[in-house]
Amino acid sequence: MSREMRRATGLLVIEAVNSNPNGDPDREADPRQRPNGLGEISPVSFKRKLRDLVEDHKSPVFQSLPEKFREHPEEYCILESRGRDRKAIQKEMEIGGDIKKFDQDAFLSSKFVKKYWDARVFGNTFLEEGGNKGYIKTGVVQIGMGISISPINIIRQTNTNKAGVQDGKNAGMAPMAYRVVEHGVYCMPFFVNPNYAHKSGCTVDDIELMKQLMPYAYDMNRSAIRPDVRLRHAWYIEHKNVLGSCPDYLLLEALTPERIGNAGEPSVDWKNYQDKNGLPEELRQCVESCVDLVNYR
Repeated sequence: MSREMRRATGLLVIEAVNSNPNGDPDREADPRQRPNGLGEISPVSFKRKLRDLVEDHKSPVFQSLPEKFREHPEEYCILESRGRDRKAIQKEMEIGGDIKKFDQDAFLSSKFVKKYWDARVFGNTFLEEGGNKGYIKTGVVQIGMGISISPINIIRQTNTNKAGVQDGKNAGMAPMAYRVVEHGVYCMPFFVNPNYAHKSGCTVDDIELMKQLMPYAYDMNRSAIRPDVRLRHAWYIEHKNVLGSCPDYLLLEALTPERIGNAGEPSVDWKNYQDKNGLPEELRQCVESCVDLVNYR
């Protein structure tokens, strides 16, 4: 990988099979769905999975990373973690003084920047309560909303528990607790914008770590309600320069699978889609590289 951070366009093609890829707390944890029937996976949901893989330094995933990451785990901590100490983090930021005296160079050398991988990559809103507006909030990597190509069919069932979960009950039930997508194929775009790297402290190694972890986001984060979510593709297209050498939308459209048959009906199998194996030659000539990270683990 070039040591120069170039602009990049990415597309995750995610298949959900009898799983809930992202529950909606406003709808009793139903799989997220738009009024037109299309399913959604929120950017926060996917970033959470990457954060969890980075945060557990003792996990097989982290221990399998190249030595340059394993040797310095203190540089790959997660800001968006449970139980964080806000006062301690503010000290790491060296908050204080008037915004007019904000020193960008001092900020980049602060413990905060060196410590929190997700703040360098995705940005942060931690300082909303701090009052100091000199710190960057926008990250180098922005992940878009994942939208299903076709409407999704949601299956709802009641879970039962033979042992019971309440005092005095020999059995238990959770009405409609099992809420899954029968089958859905989602496309989630993401973008690497080097324009903010000099402000957030994001490095080429930070982006490389994200690329290495993306293929494992679902495989290593399975749960009872999300047992079979498959990352079919993780396309990463590096442009020829820092400003970009091709419009993002052309690249995304070229790599989005096409629905075969009635696109207005929920799909039941991956065979209901015409997959894409890469960019057409005319677009391939416009970019530096186009790789599927799933095939480069």
